[in-house]
Order: sequence, then structure tokens, then C-alpha cells
Amino acid sequence: MGTKRILVTLGLVITGLLLLLIVFTTWYTVDESEQAVVISFGQAGEPVVESGLHFKLPWPIQRAEILSKETYSIHFGYKQDKSGEIVDKETKMITGDEYIVLTDLTVQWRIVDPKKYIFNAEEPIEILRDAASASIRSVIGSSTIDAALTDGKAEIEAKTRDLLTNLVESYDIGIAVQGVKLQDVELPNAEVRAAFTAVTDARETKNTKINEAKKYENQKTKEAIGQRDAIKSEAQGKKTARIEQARGDVAVFSDLYTEYAKSKAITRERLILETLEQVLPKANLYIMNDSGETMKYLPIQQLPQAPPVETKESEQQAEKGEKAS
Repeated sequence: MGTKRILVTLGLVITGLLLLLIVFTTWYTVDESEQAVVISFGQAGEPVVESGLHFKLPWPIQRAEILSKETYSIHFGYKQDKSGEIVDKETKMITGDEYIVLTDLTVQWRIVDPKKYIFNAEEPIEILRDAASASIRSVIGSSTIDAALTDGKAEIEAKTRDLLTNLVESYDIGIAVQGVKLQDVELPNAEVRAAFTAVTDARETKNTKINEAKKYENQKTKEAIGQRDAIKSEAQGKKTARIEQARGDVAVFSDLYTEYAKSKAITRERLILETLEQVLPKANLYIMNDSGETMKYLPIQQLPQAPPVETKESEQQAEKGEKAS
């Protein structure tokens, strides 16, 4: 009798546990930021993305894997101690010109296919981390140290993102890369960083001087162009004036020729006299005989008058006049 009661009690307990198991494993909830996959005897069904309460067969027939739809990030970079020295040696990389640098990289990703994320890889996050490491090392290995430390970071970041995206797609692990951010690229110790900083400052100073020189060159070029245009304008004005003057001279000569054609002798004589007036305005004229011998000449121009010569008598008269006054 006691054994039967024990068995009945044990059966009731087992039945109650089964009922509780059925009650608590036949439903699941999906939040708006989540997605689920129902697995039936190891086979995954279609992803459930609708939020709310959902039902399934009890465990162990079916189980639900709840995964987030949010964007995750993994950090691949170095760490520094209180003295500023690098303590994480895994991020050391060699550039294309054989310099050692340290990189600090952040990768943003999310789950786009829950079935592949669960079944296609045992450790998908580790695979993503290794792929990120391989991508950044490949890109840094084909870049120069100047590009890695200065203005080439954006290009390195873009190349790393493209390479990592292709790798993750080829692995087919249900992950999509949302973004790659190259936080920083550093040199391995403080002395090298200080030296390279000095080089960078010198390069910036050089670029500043080059820009100032180009600015001065542009200014002088504009001034020269302005002077050139002014000279051209002045020359064009002189050209136009000369042309108009030549046209006026042509018109005058045409009129003279018309008059000359009417009375050649008179016009010829008038032209000779006008020419002599222009060519010999201050000349002294001499009358010569036909044989060429010098003779007494008759001055045509008026001779300059000599100043009056003062005599003693005139001086005495002037003194008497002053005394009388």
C-alpha cells in the first residue's frame, strides 16, 4: 500500500512537471528589436521577425533562439598603460615601406540571417574578428607610413571596409558589415611618435609656404595680366588715332592733288613756300649772285638793336637831375 502511494505520488509529480514544461515551453515572445528562429529536432525554420507572442511545440521537440536585430560593434586595437606605452602587441603591423605601426579599428555589424548565424559557423564573432584583422593588415601592408599616419586614413578605412565585406560575404555566416571606423594609427613608442610629429609639422609648414607662394604667384599673375590688358588697350587707342590721322592726311593730300590738278604752277609755288615756312622758321637768308661769289648781302630779317652806350656826359646829366630832384 505504501509503495503504491509512492508511485502514484511520483506519477503525479512527473505529470505536473511535464505540464509545467509544456506550459512554459510552448510560447515565446519577440521584441521589436529581436528576431527568432524555431528549431525542430535540429532543423531551423524561417526567421520570425514579427514582434509579439508566438507559440511552438514544447521542448525538446522545438526550441526558439532569440537574436537581436541591433547593430553590434567589435573593437580591434591597442591599449596603453599609464605611461603611454603600448601593452597590446597583437595590433602591430608592417606598412608597405617596412615601418611598424599600431592600429585601432572598430567594426559595426549585425545579424541578417539567423539560420546561417546559428548553423554555418560555431564562433561567427571570432570569425568576424579574424577577418577584420586580416583586412586591416592587408591594407596597411600595401600602404606607406605617411598615408597611414596622415591624410591616407580615409582611403585605408574604405579599402578595409570593402575587403572585410567581401570576406564576410564569402564566409556566409549570416553577418553583414555596417561600417568600419579607423580610430587611430600610432607608432610603437613615444620617441618615434615625437620624431614623426616633428616631420609632420615640417610637412605642414612646407605646404603652408607652398600655398603662400601660389597665392603670391596668382596675385602677381593677375597684376601682370591687368598691365598687359592696359598696354593692349593703350596700343589699340594709339592705333585707332594713327589710322584716323592717316585718313585725315589722305583726305588733305587728296584735296591738294585736286587743286594741283587745276593749277599746277600756283599750287607748286604755294607748297614750296609753306614747306619753307615749316622747315626754315628761324633761318638767316642771304642773297647771292648767280656765279656763287659772296657779295654784300641784304638782311631780310630785322637786325637786333644794340643797347645804348652810356657816356660821361650822360652820366653827369643824370647826376645833376638827381640832385635837382
